[in-house]
Amino acid sequence: MKAFILLTIVALMMIGGVSAQDAGKSPAKSLEVSEVDGVPVLVKHLPDAEEAQARARFIKSPEELRETLGDRPVLKVIEFNGGTEAVEAPYEAGRLLIVEYTNPQGSIDADQKVLQTIAEGGEGAPTAYRRIGNYNVFVFDGTDEAAAAELLDQVKYQKTVQWLGEDPYLLRRVEKYFVTTTRDIFISTVVVIVMGIGGAIVAGIIAGFFYFRFRDRRRERTAAFSDAGGLTRLNLDDLTSEIAVD
Repeated sequence: MKAFILLTIVALMMIGGVSAQDAGKSPAKSLEVSEVDGVPVLVKHLPDAEEAQARARFIKSPEELRETLGDRPVLKVIEFNGGTEAVEAPYEAGRLLIVEYTNPQGSIDADQKVLQTIAEGGEGAPTAYRRIGNYNVFVFDGTDEAAAAELLDQVKYQKTVQWLGEDPYLLRRVEKYFVTTTRDIFISTVVVIVMGIGGAIVAGIIAGFFYFRFRDRRRERTAAFSDAGGLTRLNLDDLTSEIAVD
């Protein structure tokens, strides 16, 4: 009986050791995977995802990121904490990298660091960069900035960002909305006033032209007269007939 229990314990330990080794060798899994095929949702958000999926690489650590894109200064500010994930895929416009953060604050903090690193310059800088929702999106090794920007336009953040507590950026958005609305109202008011003044001037010129033409024709049809009682008068208004002189 004791021998049987001992053999059972040894077998369980061996099975546990094999399982631990397999777990150590298995790649990191995404926090969100498709229920249909088990592919990470982030991979499915790539432009032309069905075609790009075969050449895409899912990234879960700084080591994998450097292995995929090399040792670039801008990549050193990206931290894979709290479930941060990334995916890289090559396109004609360049190598697209999407880094997804689990909350807006993480994406905003990374965005500020990335912009500061890009402003400092150096080798390995991205051809194009943009923050889209909780995505921080890069295009590396591109030759055409316009094509890289078009590639960024195809990346859509398809999740709803909802704060568990108070939105810390509510005041900033309200201020931005107020400034934008005030600017639009001011511009619209100026445009309406200028158009009104211009329209009034044009309408006045046209009305004055037709009025004076009407007066001229009316005066041409009026018979000449003189109020000088038969005396010689100055023909200042050009209404008196000329007097023939022998």
